[in-house]
Amino acid sequence: MKNSPEQSESVNPVSNEAEELGRLLGVIAHEIKNPLSTIKVNLRLIDEELQTSPDQHVARARRKLAVIDKETTRLEQILDSFLHYADRTGPRLAPLDINSIIGDMIDFFMPQAIAHSITMRQCLHKDPLICLLDAGMLKQAILNLLINAQQAIGPSGELMVQTSRDGQSAQIRISDTGKGIPAERLAHIFEPYQSSRPDGTGLGLATVKKIVDAHKATITVASEPGKGTAFTISLPLASPEDK
Repeated sequence: MKNSPEQSESVNPVSNEAEELGRLLGVIAHEIKNPLSTIKVNLRLIDEELQTSPDQHVARARRKLAVIDKETTRLEQILDSFLHYADRTGPRLAPLDINSIIGDMIDFFMPQAIAHSITMRQCLHKDPLICLLDAGMLKQAILNLLINAQQAIGPSGELMVQTSRDGQSAQIRISDTGKGIPAERLAHIFEPYQSSRPDGTGLGLATVKKIVDAHKATITVASEPGKGTAFTISLPLASPEDK
């Protein structure tokens, strides 16, 4: 059956333009990253050559190089955050144990926690929690939440990572003893470019939400200023035929 005129006009040109713009920005970001990496490498090579000179002018030049290096690192972080958020690749799902993924991320993040005097605790469900997951995407979401918690905690505090089962769902809970989030900000924390830190990209939690949505999962947040914040991701458990 042929489409009616109304049906044939249902394509949204604004949506197509937005998708094309997103792809274009992704390409531009990739192109910027390449020369930026070259600049960083050469800055460090120059700094190594200047280290042997006791001249005060050289010392001032090295301080300026350090500032440039810091800012190029910041640009790299902004580009990485954007590329993660703009990535339109769908998840490659496979039946995986959430406990195993969380265990890997705790081991990976532990040195950073120790470096910031953060006590990291874990309480994983006694049984495997098998869900259909894209391991790389979920690890990125967990890492973003861990970094967010570390930044909220400041110089010291506690970070707890838990997994549990609730009916036919597996839950991941990441909580901290940080400064908390004001009530007026809670409704907007998953929106792009919403950051309370001057040096924040505002894309970390937006990327988490995008990854969670791609897994047909949910994420909630509870926070009390001065006491801390808890994020809970709830994922559907894999059915027997999926395993």
